[in-house]
Amino acid sequence: MTITEHLKKATSTLFSFELLPPLKGENLQSIFNAIDPLLEFSPSYINVTYHREEVVYQKRADGSLFPKVLRRRPGTVGIAAAIQHRYNLDVVPHLICGGFSVEETEDALIDFDFLGIQNILAVRGDSDKITGKFDPKPGGHRHAVDLVKQVMRMNSGKYIDENIESANPTSFCVGVAGYPEKHTEAPNMATDLMYLKEKVDAGAAYIVTQLFFDNSKFFAFVENCRKIGITVPIIPGIKPISLKEHLNILPRVFNVDLPEELVRELNFCRDNKAARELGVEWAIKQTQELKRAGVPSIHFYTMGKSDNIARIARAAY
Repeated sequence: MTITEHLKKATSTLFSFELLPPLKGENLQSIFNAIDPLLEFSPSYINVTYHREEVVYQKRADGSLFPKVLRRRPGTVGIAAAIQHRYNLDVVPHLICGGFSVEETEDALIDFDFLGIQNILAVRGDSDKITGKFDPKPGGHRHAVDLVKQVMRMNSGKYIDENIESANPTSFCVGVAGYPEKHTEAPNMATDLMYLKEKVDAGAAYIVTQLFFDNSKFFAFVENCRKIGITVPIIPGIKPISLKEHLNILPRVFNVDLPEELVRELNFCRDNKAARELGVEWAIKQTQELKRAGVPSIHFYTMGKSDNIARIARAAY
């Protein structure tokens, strides 16, 4: 079932969550361990992130450094298939621009289509951690809107090789990311919303937002989207604070403001255990308010840990 079909059939706010593929060398059990505690809340779908290769510097015997390209979290296609097979749940693998040529993107989409996976979240992907810039692979897409357009062409039976005799159309439902406090690289919110509308106009069927800690920012974002003609469902994304260090990390990495009350209470936390408790309490309040407002679904970012998400869902669903 597509995400839009789930949303149309829903009689109350849906529950979904996102998982990271395990680090290279780990196995699928960590994924199952994260999913199992959340099954009681009847998740409508599960997202699986994709991570491009990155450059790390390793030491030679003489002490000098040399760059090495590696992928720390492979396996999105296999994990999506395993989840679907084991739990009979709809899976939303992320498809990213970074690290893929258009041909490799098409091959990944063909694999998803063969597996019966109907849903895709199309995102550009992160910038390089060293340079701070995003550089696509040669022959790849620079912007998520181009990724959406490629998926839509395949949904129309148009492949890169125009000489394919049996070009069967795919039937992907594509979601895209939205940023209630704007993308870190956008010069202003108006420009960011313009780019978001381009993705929707290209064929995106719904929007899932980046994390936020002030619901008023989300409500304003939805209102501004509607004003410029974005009519697709907008799903809020929630990530509970779990470390004291998040006070400095989250604003820098995700371009989010932490409410004054949350900052004050986080500063009072003596350790990470107390910070994690605060994160759960704050997210419960967010979730309850969002549900009262009638949002179509709430999407939780687990970062591979689900015990806190289970507590939030138990209190709010």
